Amino acid sequence: MTIFRMRFWLPATLMCWGLLGACASLPNVTAMSDKLEPGAVPSVTGVHGAMSDARAKALLSKRWKKASLEQQAQAALEEAATGVPLIAGNKTTLLFDGPQTMAEMLKAITAARSSINLETYIFDQDELGMKFADALIAKRLEGVVVNIMYDSVGTIGVPAEFFTRMRTAGINLLEFNPVNPAKVSGDSWKVNSRDHRKVLIVDGKTAFTGGINISATYAKSSLFRSASKPTDKSQVGWRDTHIKVEGPAVQAFQWLFVRNWATQDKDDLPEADYFPQPVIAGDKVVRVLGSEPGGKFEIYKAYNLAIQESKTSIHITSAYFVPDRQTVDALMAAARRGVDVKIVLPGVSDSGLVFYAGHAFYDELLASGVKIYQLKLAVLHAKTAVIDGNWSTVGSTNIDTRSFLHNSELNVVVLGDAFGTEMERAFQEDLRDSTVITLNDWRHRPWAHRMKEWAARFMNYWL
Repeated sequence: MTIFRMRFWLPATLMCWGLLGACASLPNVTAMSDKLEPGAVPSVTGVHGAMSDARAKALLSKRWKKASLEQQAQAALEEAATGVPLIAGNKTTLLFDGPQTMAEMLKAITAARSSINLETYIFDQDELGMKFADALIAKRLEGVVVNIMYDSVGTIGVPAEFFTRMRTAGINLLEFNPVNPAKVSGDSWKVNSRDHRKVLIVDGKTAFTGGINISATYAKSSLFRSASKPTDKSQVGWRDTHIKVEGPAVQAFQWLFVRNWATQDKDDLPEADYFPQPVIAGDKVVRVLGSEPGGKFEIYKAYNLAIQESKTSIHITSAYFVPDRQTVDALMAAARRGVDVKIVLPGVSDSGLVFYAGHAFYDELLASGVKIYQLKLAVLHAKTAVIDGNWSTVGSTNIDTRSFLHNSELNVVVLGDAFGTEMERAFQEDLRDSTVITLNDWRHRPWAHRMKEWAARFMNYWL
């Protein structure tokens, strides 16, 4: 078993040993839709604080050109469910695959003047990991405050010396929820709770998030927008998506980082200008959603409400797709009422059990009119969605119980047709490199696959 798979399987393995508590459950999001008020206006904050309802309504009508009263009320419902307001005045940049994302992140690190906060599930000691470590050490030696929070399971195979070198250079490091209970004070050891976020915040002005870890796995590009079509899998990188955010919303990223650091009962963050005066960087209206174990299920609620309230289209790209019953029912209901529901899922995966567990719902989804595609050749690791062309999300959250219940995750919701159009173009690119799964083909799949799906189904909750 590779280190990458070990990182994924360890929490489930410990569960089998009886070290974990009872199963938790996800909230009933369907009941929240009954609170939808046609005249409701979502609250919006900007560089000068909260806007009046009239100003917020005018801004949304301008930036979200197709926004009806119903869509604005949906945004208000999402706020009521998550407790998180919209933030105006941002610039958003979609980043595709590892090379493009890593180049932008390293560029931001090199330009840092005050602080760098990095939160990641995986930080490997490989060529790319060393490049990031060297860049971060260089900035610390220049006097920039550097704080790194890395997950204990995600880095389980990384030599301690890799982190010691950065710590010796003056970088502040925090191992999130150590696998070794001896490293945890009190009775707070909850090994199944993982920090799955991938966040970089530079100077409190620029933030990155998405599905990309610090690993050489992302050294190569996938087939996305590729002029040539390599047939050798070894020459194809993973398909993933990140987003760069500039503007007032970066403060929300920063707050989530500080709060997650504080939950670990470690030393306080060193002094730095983490929250500089925000400035308008663009015209995008966003919602920054962070979820954590034992929290309020903010990302799950937002996802399901968007699916339930969809009118024309639901286009999802999901690396690990092991949905709960409520999500399956919402997708099926949308397809039956005429919504164009398309889901791009892995055709190859780094985790066989998750791959087959996700197949458990294919039959009923296909029968209801949901269209399923499997990405060819490249390993799919992106976690994105665009709904009705104007509600988009990019982040670290998979559509599975583990992400919604047991992980700390972060997703950005971007409202508006302009960003939605970018997301749609990306989705169409993924469709181009995918194979459609028909109901007839699915019902005639090999029996060997069916047996693997049957075995994987027993682990659905923990995947």
